Amino acid sequence: MLNLKRYKLRLIYAIIIFCIPKTIYAEDQLKIDSLNNVLKASLKDTCRVNTLNALAFEFLNSNADTTIYLTNKALSLATDLNYNLGIADAYLWQGVALRNKQQSATALKNCNEALKIYELLLIKEKVDNKNKIISKKARTYSLMAIVYGDLGEFGLAIEKLRNVIDLANILNDKKQLAQAYRNLNYYYKSLGNFTEAQSNNFNALKIYEEINDQYGIAFVVGNIGGIYYENGEYDKALKYYKQSLDISSSIGEKSIMSVAYVNIAMVLESQKKYEDALKNISSALKIEIELDNKYRIADYLTSLGDLKRITNELELALDFYFKSLKIAEQIQAEKQIDVTDLIVQNKINIGETYLKKSDFKNAEIYLNSALKLSKNKTMMLTKKSIYNSLSDLKFKQGNYKASLEYFKLNTYYQDSLFNDEASKNIEKLGMTYEFDKKEAATKAAQEKKDAIALKELQRQKLVRNSFMGGFAIVLLFAGVFFTQRNKIKKGKKLSDELLLNILPEKIADELKEKGSAEAQLIDEVTVLFTDFKGFTQLSEKLTPKELVAEINECFSAFDHIMEKHGVEKIKTIGDAYMAAGGLPTANTTHAEDVVKAALAIQNFMHEHKAKKMAANELFFEIRIGVHTGPVVAGIVGVKKFAYDIWGDTVNTASRMESSGEVGKVNISGTTYGLVKDKFKCVHRGQVQAKGKGEIDMYFVEENV
Repeated sequence: MLNLKRYKLRLIYAIIIFCIPKTIYAEDQLKIDSLNNVLKASLKDTCRVNTLNALAFEFLNSNADTTIYLTNKALSLATDLNYNLGIADAYLWQGVALRNKQQSATALKNCNEALKIYELLLIKEKVDNKNKIISKKARTYSLMAIVYGDLGEFGLAIEKLRNVIDLANILNDKKQLAQAYRNLNYYYKSLGNFTEAQSNNFNALKIYEEINDQYGIAFVVGNIGGIYYENGEYDKALKYYKQSLDISSSIGEKSIMSVAYVNIAMVLESQKKYEDALKNISSALKIEIELDNKYRIADYLTSLGDLKRITNELELALDFYFKSLKIAEQIQAEKQIDVTDLIVQNKINIGETYLKKSDFKNAEIYLNSALKLSKNKTMMLTKKSIYNSLSDLKFKQGNYKASLEYFKLNTYYQDSLFNDEASKNIEKLGMTYEFDKKEAATKAAQEKKDAIALKELQRQKLVRNSFMGGFAIVLLFAGVFFTQRNKIKKGKKLSDELLLNILPEKIADELKEKGSAEAQLIDEVTVLFTDFKGFTQLSEKLTPKELVAEINECFSAFDHIMEKHGVEKIKTIGDAYMAAGGLPTANTTHAEDVVKAALAIQNFMHEHKAKKMAANELFFEIRIGVHTGPVVAGIVGVKKFAYDIWGDTVNTASRMESSGEVGKVNISGTTYGLVKDKFKCVHRGQVQAKGKGEIDMYFVEENV
């Protein structure tokens, strides 16, 4: 349930850093009334500035426009009075309000202005006021971390939180220190560094237990459960989620209770316990209705729609999505906070549900509407999802050309996501690669200079001695002629071999003959996907060269296996490997060929693991998925072109891999129908596949 994960992230941003509720309770209203009374009685002095800022703080998350109005008044008066602390505080609280309105650039500008003043004050102010200013400076860094997180700049967010940790240590502020550690969890998690994320969670938990902060403990154990959930350790995740629920219930902290219910529902959904998941989301929804939190009400309605879509209750799913969309659009119209992400997600869900109902007209309307709203960088993953769905839609309509165009866009955004986020995880690889490349280029340049110098020396000797060997010169030119002709032949052979390394022979021949190759619909091919388990964690333990060598050894073996069994390698995506049988020339043995290749990969990985264990070295483990169906195949790109395939069959094959188990070959019921007489298979029953509903799956054990 994507929206549930999105909600957890928003909760971290909106509540953890400043601990400000979104709903104004009775005690808060009393405080606001008291501040208003002070404001009415105060003169145009520093007391009035402080009161305006304090009042602005109370409206931070409940009414961003009111906060901006009050801080503008505070800024104006503080500037007239030359009251620097008041100016800095106004910039800080206005920055929070601007961030809540998704005005990231202006929010960062406010943060920088506040920081300049706080740093200046730390030089000038008396010692007894310094701790207060350092605390405000830490809060400013915290806000900057949030904004950078919104922008997808997770490295910068981590950097700012490290600044918070340094300042919290100076102040010996345990609570602020713990908050910084628990927020680091999210950013490391976003970078795929789950080990570091969990380490920071436990750092936070240790501090909260030390100061007996039950609120903090309830929150951070929920975060710990989240890491276990991401790693597929559902029993451990459930244990921590229930602990979070128990603690938050005991202290009456309803916001955390609500999140805990939702997290428990996510685990239950993964375990196919849909009724229990439904009960937990309903409990969370009841709490948010009681708190009158419109955003979370809308978000949980979307979650209920997701559950109904999984169980194929499509009309009920649409009903929940439309209710959520209506509330989200009302929130947006009020212009207090930007909820574009929730509106977009609902429109995608509605479009995909209509697609599942084969209502192509409505599916296209809502998917295009979602696409129009998906503008900023942080919605890149959302855009990829929309293009993927539009590609499926056009494919099902028989419009293969349009399907290809959307598939290309989907691929582009997948590449962009990898470059923007995943590449940060393998920066060491990139640096090593660049160093090796420069070293190789330098060496090649020197060798070229040496060759030119040697050639020139030989030419001079030849001229000097030409009168002594005229006939020898003739023989030399003849030799050069034949050598050049042989070089041309070798060069042509090499270029052909290189072309065949990236394109199937039939496509390569068509490309050389016509300069282009037509996309083709192939009625039945078998697609194979592999993926390494725990790749990110293992990559952190290996040096860049060791990691590259390990991947190269595995993928090289896979290439030989594909060639042996007549299967076409399509591409690698990070640590994933994709191949297909039955193309570009159709055949009747593609399913058998691919399953044989899958078993060969399985055997290779078993032997590879045994060898690594014997040498006490780290090793990869693999999941393999296979599915059969129609695809469109063709060349993607103009310059750096590549042969690729797309369509629902490809997506389903990917789901076979992600729904499988480590060390096993997981095939769909469709593939099983073609190979059941050739291989011994074990029926797994109908297994839930993300975005595909329940699919018959089988584990292939051996040849018959």
